[in-house]
Formats: sequence, structure tokens, C-alpha cells
Amino acid sequence: MAGETTPLLRMEGITKHYGGVRALENVRFECDRGRIHALLGENGAGKSTLIKVLSGVVQPNAGRILLDGRPQVFARPAAANEAGIACIFQELSLLPDLTVADNICITNPPMRFGQIDYRAQRKRAEAALAVVGGEDIHPNATVRDLPLSRRQMVEIAKAMAREPKLLILDEATSALTAADVAKVFAMLKRLREEGMAVVYISHRMHEIAELADDCTVFRNGQHVETFTAGSKTDNAMVEMMIGREYQNAFPPLTRAKPDSEPVLKVENLSWQRELNNINLELRPGEVVGLGGLDGQGQRQLLLALFGTLIGTTGTIRIAGEAVDITSPQHAKSDTVGMALIPEDRKHEGLMLPMTVRENLTFAAVDRMSKWGLVDRSAEEAAITEMVELLKIRSDGIDGPVAALSGGNQQKIVIGKWLMNKPRIILLNDPTRGIDVGTKQEIYQLLRRLAESGAAILFYSTDYDELIGCCDRVLVLYDGTVIETLAGDRLTERNLIAAALNITNTRDLPETVQ
Repeated sequence: MAGETTPLLRMEGITKHYGGVRALENVRFECDRGRIHALLGENGAGKSTLIKVLSGVVQPNAGRILLDGRPQVFARPAAANEAGIACIFQELSLLPDLTVADNICITNPPMRFGQIDYRAQRKRAEAALAVVGGEDIHPNATVRDLPLSRRQMVEIAKAMAREPKLLILDEATSALTAADVAKVFAMLKRLREEGMAVVYISHRMHEIAELADDCTVFRNGQHVETFTAGSKTDNAMVEMMIGREYQNAFPPLTRAKPDSEPVLKVENLSWQRELNNINLELRPGEVVGLGGLDGQGQRQLLLALFGTLIGTTGTIRIAGEAVDITSPQHAKSDTVGMALIPEDRKHEGLMLPMTVRENLTFAAVDRMSKWGLVDRSAEEAAITEMVELLKIRSDGIDGPVAALSGGNQQKIVIGKWLMNKPRIILLNDPTRGIDVGTKQEIYQLLRRLAESGAAILFYSTDYDELIGCCDRVLVLYDGTVIETLAGDRLTERNLIAAALNITNTRDLPETVQ
């Protein structure tokens, strides 16, 4: 909480409307030096709009910003950067065809004789990467060639290279591996000790518990309450965010019929060095999880099943019949009936400039067409059904999907594939960066889909999700399944032990046991 001294940042009466939509209404917010201030709320609560105002991306309709007690007007992001504000958005701002060093130094590259000094630029990039724990990232690597988690570390290093006095992180850890998250947390704690002010947005309550000094809750574009971290329970904070009593996040599990035949059976599936003799079975009505440390082949397994990897070996059987899934088009066909919810909804799941309608119907347009013409009545009926099923909140289906909150965008990605009525659903970390209320809706949806007969293969980096959502969990290590956990054995302790390939769990630290 702000003390008697002037806070580093004070925002007063901030209001922002988009047409008839109220994004922020007379909001106040403060952040002091040497404090990590968590900003909490559902997707669409106004958090991202607030930091876009603070970082000069959008202009408020009313209100003022004070930095060190002096009024500021940030007409563009460069002005906010010059004032000492660095913002790391969930959507990456990197230029994929440039190198890591180019991206880190892009706003102020070191110059020599009127040209970029590439040697000095590389050294500056190496120093910024070292600050965030990304020493393994080569500064001359092309960003496009990096996996999502490494790109996110470059984004954080880019912000730190500006040497800010106020650092804002908007779901900046959602794409990181557990090891990278630990490095970023260590950096933030060090920066706090050095007197930096940090605004931290996350939907992961354990992150808030570990990092935050202060918390502010937003709901429906308004400030609800600011309080000292640790003074309220997780349930109390969630109830403030969603404006209603918080029920158990995970619906009760229902078991698949023991005599049902597998709808998906995988035998000795391998690909390059990433997948090594994977064997699994998936039955109608099951939610089967994929666990293990990030980067052990979980994503490659989902991509291989969906026909996007070239050169896989092994056998995939659909309802007992061996099939060679050669493309996503084949995977979604009636003979296979598969859907994949990708990890990166912005780049892999959506066409952001296009409308909600177009995004929802894109994967199923063949089903709603006759002689090359879309049956508009069938399309309207299918869209209405999906909007109601998923509780998609938007101003209409003919507006751009880019205008929706992250949670509603993820619902669009899921709805797009449900339009095909798949019998096998593959999910790649589907709740990353989603608020707690929307997460709960997705968990309930998964259980309803399973009860209707769908078979679900679900990769998540969140152990609580695996335990709460799944009938059993296959733990991957070095590209192969090394453990299957179910029933009473499906615990966080056993998940961690298997993920680390520890056969004797007594070797685990007491904090884990």
C-alpha cells in the first residue's frame, strides 16, 4: 500500500470508453517504489486497458497520470518509455524476422560513425538476457526460430534493456517454462530490493501469493478494492473479481465405461528425437492429461496426432482402424474427427482482423455449405448455439475478434473446433492467460463434452488443472511416457516426482512432499 510519501505512480479518475463499451470508469491506481503491486480481475475487467493508458498505447477520455508527483501525458508509447515506464504485454511485440539483439535494442541501438555498432549491440543484448536469466539465448538467433517460451524471455529482456523505474508485466510468465518462471521471479524480487516499482498482472494465484506486496481488484472497468497481499484468502479475492460466490473450480469427475473400446490408440509413435515410442489409449468420455516438465514432447505429441509433423513413425488407430493422418484437413475429417486447440491463440488459433462470425465458422464452413454456397440459416443457428454454449461475451458477431478479451478469444478458438463436432479433442495448455472465472467455465465445458462422449487429451503446465480435470495423467519425460497416474496416485507430489524422473519420492524436498 502507498505510504505517506508520494507514490511513484498515481492514476486518478481514469476513464476510457470504446463507443458504448465502458472499459474503465473513474479508476484510481497507485504503485510505490520497492513494491510489487498485483492487478487482479477477470479478462475484460479493465486491467489491460489501464496499462495501455499508462504505456501510451491508448488515450483516456478523462483522468490524469502522475509520475513522481508530476502530471504526465503519454501521447505515444515512446513518451512513456522515455519517462521510465516499460511494459511487457502478453502479446509479444517482437519482429520475428530480426535477430534477438536487433529486437532488444530496436528503439535505441548503439551507433558508431552513423551506423549501428553490431558488436556493442550484441554485448548490450547479452547483458539484458543475463539480467532475466536468458543466457542460453543466442543474441544473433532469429526470433522466428525460437520457441514461444524463449521469445517471451527476449520480450522481458527487451524491457529490462531500457532500465525502467516502473516495470509492468501483463501475464508475462504464462508462456514460460517452470525454470524460466523461477528466473523471472528472482529478477523481480531483486528489482524490488533495488527500489523499482512493479505492476504485476496474473491469473495464477500462487504467483500473486509469492510475489505481491499489494493487490488491487478491478471488475467491469471499475476499481473494487486495494489491500495488502496476504490479508485475504484466494477465494475472497476470486469472489471480488467475479462478483459472485466462488464455487469449486473443478466439476466432479465421472469415469469412462471400463468396457468401452479406445477411440484413439497410439502405438510406438516417434518423431526425430522429440518423441520416442509413445503408447497411449483414449476412450470416449475420458479426459486424459499430459504432464511432465515443459518441453518433454507434449506439444509435439499433439501436433503429430493432428498431422502437422512430417516423418512420424508408429501406428495411430481411430476406432480400431489404422490411419495415416497426413494433414490437419485429414485430422478434422469425418473419418478421424479430431480437433486441436493450439497453444498460441493469437497466431495459431485466430484471424484477428476478421469477425467473430468468420472465426467461429472457419473450420466448419464445409459442413454449412452446399454447392459452394454457405447456408446462412445453418450458419446462424450454429453460431447462436456456440455463443450460448460457451457464454461468449461480445458486442456482436460481426465485430473483429481482436476486440474481445483474452478469455472470450479463447472461447472462440474452442468454439471454432466444436463446430465440427469432433470425437477426439486435443488441447494445448488452453487456459494460459485466462481469468479464473473463464477457467472455471472451460473446466465445466470439458466435463460436459466428455460426458457427451468426446475423448479429450489435455496438456497443461498447471498441476492443479491436471489433478482437477483429468481421469488420468500420462507423464512425459524425454519424449516418452514414463508414468501413468490415476485415482489416489494422481497427486501433485507424484506428478512432480514423475516429471523429474524420480523413482523414490523420498528424494524430494520436504516442501514438495
